[in-house]
Amino acid sequence: MAETVKSSGKSVGLFATCLVDLMRPEVGFASAKLIEDAGFELDVPRSQTCCGQPLYNNGDFQGTRNIARQLVETFSGYDFVVAPSGSCAAMIKIHIPELFSEEADHLYNKAKAIADKTYELTEFLVAFGSSDIVASYKGACTYHDSCSGFRELGIHTSPRELLGKVEGMTLTECRESTACCGFGGTFCVKYPEISTQIVSEKVQNIQDTGAQTVLGGDLGCLMNIAGFLSRKGSDIRVLHVAEVLAGCGDNSAIGKPRN
Repeated sequence: MAETVKSSGKSVGLFATCLVDLMRPEVGFASAKLIEDAGFELDVPRSQTCCGQPLYNNGDFQGTRNIARQLVETFSGYDFVVAPSGSCAAMIKIHIPELFSEEADHLYNKAKAIADKTYELTEFLVAFGSSDIVASYKGACTYHDSCSGFRELGIHTSPRELLGKVEGMTLTECRESTACCGFGGTFCVKYPEISTQIVSEKVQNIQDTGAQTVLGGDLGCLMNIAGFLSRKGSDIRVLHVAEVLAGCGDNSAIGKPRN
């Protein structure tokens, strides 16, 4: 990363996400580094909780509203809200405003204001800080496009643009890179046989590229892919794109022991 960074004077509230917080905090630290190196004043509010997606996907809209109200209050004071997850960013940008569309105007307006300044990490970096990316990662990689990030937010070119700046990396496109990995939040729990078939096809496509590392922007997808690769005895590494871009991808991988 650039050694001297001029502050933009703009503040970013990092929405860390539940999975990052509980399962792979390295992604949060990497995201924080990238945002700060891009010249933004970073805060990770301690009062943040879930975005409400699990409840929303299971039809508990009132429960989701209760969570969403706290989220809106927590992040209302920042210039930007950034999440290292397309699914959480889509929840905030698209579905939370929908939950308040028939309620008091001030609730909808506050939710919409948060939505309008929320970004998935790679689209934020491309829009506001990609010129500061200086990273290296040796080896052949491929990229998995998550369903929510790709289909709801249109995230496709931004991670590839950033990875194109990584020295030493060869990025090979996977066949059907935008196909589902089978995770789908609670889908993999409700329909395990279907989920397993989907991830088996995804992993076969990944292996066919000859890549040594698979990258992505949603930890749920990456954990699912890493788990299946591990069960197959594969040595393919799985990393969140933020870890590589921040230069933090050499010591461990998702589903692998930390050194």
